[in-house]
Parts: sequence; C-alpha cells; structure tokens
Amino acid sequence: MKQFKLQITILFIMSVTLLNAQTDKFKKAFEFGFFGGGAYYIGDLNPTEHFVYSKPAGGIIMRYNLSTRHSMRFTATYGNVYGDDALSADDWQVNRNLNFSSDIYEVAAGFEICLKKYAINNMKYTFTPYLFYELAYFRMNPKTQYEGNDVFLHEIGTEGQGSDLSDKRSYSLNQLSVPLGVGFKFNLMKRVAVSFEYGIRVTFTDYLDDVSGNYVDNATFANLRGPIAAQLADPSLNGMSSIPGTARGNSNTKDWYAFYGAMITFKPWKYNVCAFSHY
Repeated sequence: MKQFKLQITILFIMSVTLLNAQTDKFKKAFEFGFFGGGAYYIGDLNPTEHFVYSKPAGGIIMRYNLSTRHSMRFTATYGNVYGDDALSADDWQVNRNLNFSSDIYEVAAGFEICLKKYAINNMKYTFTPYLFYELAYFRMNPKTQYEGNDVFLHEIGTEGQGSDLSDKRSYSLNQLSVPLGVGFKFNLMKRVAVSFEYGIRVTFTDYLDDVSGNYVDNATFANLRGPIAAQLADPSLNGMSSIPGTARGNSNTKDWYAFYGAMITFKPWKYNVCAFSHY
C-alpha cells in the first residue's frame, strides 16, 4: 500500500510539473479511437502469473490533448477474466478445485504523460513513450459452471456472506479501481496514430474471483442455501470445509486485473494541433 501511494504521488507531481511547464502555443484538440487486446487477473486463483490466463478485450478511447506532454483520457473497456485451480502447479490449489470467470465492464478517466514531446498530425514530434493513471468504475459478476450451466456466485454467498454463518456482508458487484500503465505511441499517417499499452488495475475488492476468506460449515450451508450451493462453495477433492474456518482464500490481499493491447486513434479535424513556430 505504501508503494502504491508513492506511485500515485510521483505521477501527480509529474503531471502537474509537465502541465505547468508548457509555455509553447498549443492548440488543444481531441482524438478518438479503438482498443483491442487482452485481459487477465491476479488474485487467489492466479497469484503470480501475468498474461498466462488471458482472454480478448476491446474498447474505445478519447484523448483531449492539453500540450505536447500531457493529455486527459477517457476510456470504456470490456474484457473477461478467469482463474482455475486445476491449471495451477500448486498442489494445495489443485485440491481446492475452485474456478471462476467474470465479465469486466470498465469506464475510466485520467491523465496521460508523454515522456517526450508528441503531437498527432505533427511530423516533427512523431512518437513517444508515455505513462497514464486513471480512476475507474467497473462492473464484475463472478460465475462458474455447474453441469454445463452458468451459476453466478455472488447470489450464493459461497463464504456465508449475508448469513448467520459469517460476519461479512455480501460484496458489491460495482467497484472502483485505479488503472496505472505505460505505453508507446507513434504517428502512422496524417491524423492517425497507433498506441501499444499495458495497464494494471489496482482494485479495492478481494471478491473479483469470489474467493477471499474461510470455509463455513458445509452441512449447515447446504441446509441454508441448498446442496448445489454447498458443492460450489467447496468442490475440493478432499472436503476441505469439513473443518469450518479453514482458509479458502487470502483476505490480506486484493484482486487486480489488467488490460493490454493496441489502439488506433484519429484526429478528426484538419487544423494543426500545434503552432510549430513556437517550438
């Protein structure tokens, strides 16, 4: 958490410094475009493996270029993330035998910082690496399959949430995240640019994968919410929840997700973005 706060502070200072440093005459302008790539998550069912469990993702982006170093950005992105204990190399996870997938619908707004001067439709400042940071709202809904049918896990409360078996309330499907990322963009042709970027999303929930705390008594849970719910709460190979309180997940960490890929953006108006004579 201290490292995360430090990163946010550094990015904020950089953005303010770069914004205030622009003394050239710059004509602010919009550009818009499309994103395509992949999505994956890091959490209890995939603690360390980046990119391995990826699925396609797509979205749209709009930039409002404030200077040759600084832009506001607005994004809307969709992806699907998943995890499966059966794919793990860890014997404990394989025995736990949980799995999930979740659609992610995200809208975000923030800032983009170019590390060198850049402007779309400018043949002098044609490429740059960049950093970005945003605040995002996202919608999740973890699910699994039972006998070929999708079952949404939030409705079950697999760790006893919202019942006398747990002191935890049911988690929200609507969440906030903080996207932090890096990228590289360059002008492809007149008023057309291409970007490649990677962004990790720091979230404030541990239930993106529906796994966080401890098992509850499985027999009591079956009486409360039915045998299918009990099976999905503990599909372990050796019946791990026969001992209530046994760890089902790690509540000390939050789940993260990431989007990565390429974007193509267009500047729709013909006037020059920059007054070239002032560089």
